[in-house]
Amino acid sequence: MTTDTKNGTGRTTGRGIGLAAVRGLALALVSLPGAVLCFCLSLVSIALIPVGVGIVTTPYVLEGVRAFANARRVLAAEWGGVRIPPAYRPLPQDANPWARTFGMLRDPATWRDLRWLPVDMTAGFVTALLPAVLLLYPLEGFALALGLWRVFPDGYWYGFVPVTGQASAFGAAALALVLLFLAHFWTPRLLGVHFRLTRAVLGGSQRELAERVRVLTETRRDAVDTSAAELRRIERDLHDGAQARLVAVGMDLGTIEALLDKDPDQAKKLIARTRASSVEALAELRELVRGIHPPVLAERGLGDAVRALALRLPVATEVSVDLPGRAEAPVESAAYFAVSELLTNAVKHSGGDRIWVDLHRADGMLRATVTDNGKGGAVTGAGSGLAGVERRLGTFDGVLAVSSPAGGPTMVTVEIPCA
Repeated sequence: MTTDTKNGTGRTTGRGIGLAAVRGLALALVSLPGAVLCFCLSLVSIALIPVGVGIVTTPYVLEGVRAFANARRVLAAEWGGVRIPPAYRPLPQDANPWARTFGMLRDPATWRDLRWLPVDMTAGFVTALLPAVLLLYPLEGFALALGLWRVFPDGYWYGFVPVTGQASAFGAAALALVLLFLAHFWTPRLLGVHFRLTRAVLGGSQRELAERVRVLTETRRDAVDTSAAELRRIERDLHDGAQARLVAVGMDLGTIEALLDKDPDQAKKLIARTRASSVEALAELRELVRGIHPPVLAERGLGDAVRALALRLPVATEVSVDLPGRAEAPVESAAYFAVSELLTNAVKHSGGDRIWVDLHRADGMLRATVTDNGKGGAVTGAGSGLAGVERRLGTFDGVLAVSSPAGGPTMVTVEIPCA
């Protein structure tokens, strides 16, 4: 909501009213068909489980429901300042369709999503549409006063005002003026009601605190496992790469020392080869350090680090950064590697020729959005790169939302709480 902070008035501006109305209208147009589609597909897929078809289709349908719910969580935080953290139970990457289906159905968060869908298509639709109605409906009243009443049949009502002539049309305009006055105060608040309703259904209750703790425990364990795997990778890369080259350099130096007096020409050749090996070893060490924590990230911050990533991509990439100050180092690192993975996925799998990256921070959240103009169809199922990104973000209570219809474009949004 945009406010006029001059002189501490805190009054809602016209821009804030219009923005709330547009956002509410967009939510209404998305919530009704999206919720109806997800709800119907879920009912049909779950009903087909006894005949076996639902065993295969249900995980994909529920993943779609989760993506729809996560997208609403992102909008609730970005447009309404309402945080709705997800608490889905992680599934094993190698789970078969049977285990995935019943693992997701045993998750309380799945049923919370399914309960939210009918609420979103009814009360959610109404609360999202009200801001636009409250702002646009007065326009009809003013139009009636300007003569539009003549084209309407007798007995036409504007609100509770029967419009039968010019005098009653002026009454409709007076009612419209009152509604416009109310819209000045209530339009942004009604959009907030929509997001609070979403949080009331999608958000966890006190009874689910234990489940939340369990999820956090598992994400911390994933973080420990990821760190251990990263250490093993570093050790392997050092042993097989730079260390082996440095050992070879040492052996060559010993040979050079023995050949300096006996065969100077051969010694010169070995010196040239040793110099090349040392350059390659140094390049491998720099690449290894960049994979652990890029120097540009430590020295210049997340924005410049992502710009440096974009310069190395074979696809035209546009980076937009709005980051006042710097976040904590772990948050910056998590966001950097998440964006790096998303860019790698876009280059490898999207088939597009252009990528857009947007980094900004607002309301205590660091948000990164990667969009490509490729073929779409990206999913966060087990085994995909997006699932790994989502799992690592869980360590920071982060959220990943994917919008990737068939034919594209693909937009992946990462959101991490930060100070």
